[in-house]
Amino acid sequence: MDIAVLGVDLGKNVCSVVGLDAAGVVVMRRKMRRETLIRLAEKLPACVVGMEACCGAHHLGRAFADHGHEVRLMSPEYVRPYVKAQKNDDRDAEGIAEAAMRPTMRFVELKTQDQLDMQTLHRSRDRLVSERTALINQLRAILLERGMVAPKGKRKLAEFLVVLMDEQGGEGLSPRMSLLVADARTQWAELDRRIAAFDAEFVRCVKDNEDARRLTAIPGFGAILASALVAAVGRAESFDRGRDLSAWLGIVPRQFTTGGKPKLLGISKRGNSYLRRQLIHGARAALPYVAERDTPLGRWAKALLQRAHHNVAVVAFANKLARIAWAVLRREERFAASGTPMAA
Repeated sequence: MDIAVLGVDLGKNVCSVVGLDAAGVVVMRRKMRRETLIRLAEKLPACVVGMEACCGAHHLGRAFADHGHEVRLMSPEYVRPYVKAQKNDDRDAEGIAEAAMRPTMRFVELKTQDQLDMQTLHRSRDRLVSERTALINQLRAILLERGMVAPKGKRKLAEFLVVLMDEQGGEGLSPRMSLLVADARTQWAELDRRIAAFDAEFVRCVKDNEDARRLTAIPGFGAILASALVAAVGRAESFDRGRDLSAWLGIVPRQFTTGGKPKLLGISKRGNSYLRRQLIHGARAALPYVAERDTPLGRWAKALLQRAHHNVAVVAFANKLARIAWAVLRREERFAASGTPMAA
């Protein structure tokens, strides 16, 4: 079989495979398990392999690439228009193969094992942070049911519990509730310790990565954001020149034109939500500091705060930081607050 493009619809155990020749005619339809699919990659001559960028795609993509195939990963939303009616796995695979042949299709860069490992660490840390937030909210609700209004904020709540449990001996709580709150405090301390361990690991990883070190010179970029961005983006050269990080992260305002004038709406929710959240948190923390500095970025931030609501200014500043990060990665230069690029 003269297969030019191989479309693979991934499943947990069984995958649907469709092969197209150079004219786009279907010459093969099969269902096979993942291990059989890897053996097929060894037998086929070099061809284009199209897959949706989903769980397990990067592992299989590296396996195909090791045997000389050109792997093209695509976002599922870009593949959907090429799937014909009466959707099933075979037609999904056929649509994937057809989409992989489109000259204007946007492809996802194949991630290395190190990138996937770093992203897994960030997901694990984010899960721990969510568990800690849920525990804190539950503690506050327990106290509120007993007439104790705990202050907002993690640190203030911790101080409140020190006074309540250590100095007042749990006054106002039943013995069983005192034990429950004490156990929650122990869980909280353990979550803090595990989150701090992840943070220390991210700091070590940033020190070993040149791109991440460049990013940390940008205001609002710490070890968490820099390591997450490098793990998600990989090589800056892999992006098309017409794209930028702010668009990829989904922090460009949606807009439409009315009466010849553009009207801005809220930011879109597309893109990497974790990176967008971390970028906006960093922008929120850095904006007051940057606006006080007499630098090109500082003067821009100060003027922005004078004409826009604070939350709007934070998102706009995050957009600005994403574009700076793109330039830093693309040009391999360190960010300079004075506006003059510094050698890497």
